[in-house]
Amino acid sequence: METKDIVKMIDHTALACDKTEAEISLLCQEALSNEFYSVCINAGHIPFAKQILENSNVKICTVVGFPLGATLSSVKAFEAAEAIKAGAQEVDMVINVGWVKSAQWDKVKADIDAVLNACGQVPLKVILETCLLSRDEIVRLCEICRELQVAFVKTSTGFSKGGATVEDVALMRSVVGRDIGVKASGGVRDFATALAMIEAGANRLGTSSGIAIAHGLQDNQAGY
Repeated sequence: METKDIVKMIDHTALACDKTEAEISLLCQEALSNEFYSVCINAGHIPFAKQILENSNVKICTVVGFPLGATLSSVKAFEAAEAIKAGAQEVDMVINVGWVKSAQWDKVKADIDAVLNACGQVPLKVILETCLLSRDEIVRLCEICRELQVAFVKTSTGFSKGGATVEDVALMRSVVGRDIGVKASGGVRDFATALAMIEAGANRLGTSSGIAIAHGLQDNQAGY
């Protein structure tokens, strides 16, 4: 796999609530210069980022129901629709983990479906927050996402007690098959980890360490 192929899998991410416009501007400039797939930002920053990224190949990704996923489904759907109006080109939603833990699978499916419908043709990634889930819960969620034909399943918000693991990525890929994407997010901070996630089945990486990963790729191919 060539450097350019891996770099183009990166959603260059800045989701902390204290990010300034200067930091968002830098994030966008880094995405442009490194040819990352997208920037992943909170919706309030979309209009500003759109000005910088207009007429480029770097997409704008945003999050809804973030980071807890416990708000009303109607609110998540509205949030997604408004973000898309503002310029979001991909949407990452957080599931309602409490409903999963209560085995309220119909509610979980309806929650995802509401946001999926609000997204229309805009790709939806569904954040499972795998560190809080059992293996069986991950499998069932991936089955639901496969049934609904979402664009991606995603491991984590990066704001809970754990992030992506190779084992969870491999499990998710085994359930969703080849037609749905798998995004590894949370703790993907260096080249070795990024490569391990890709080898396990990830085809998108959510990380705030895109520059370090890109430099690691270059160093690795140069032999040092």
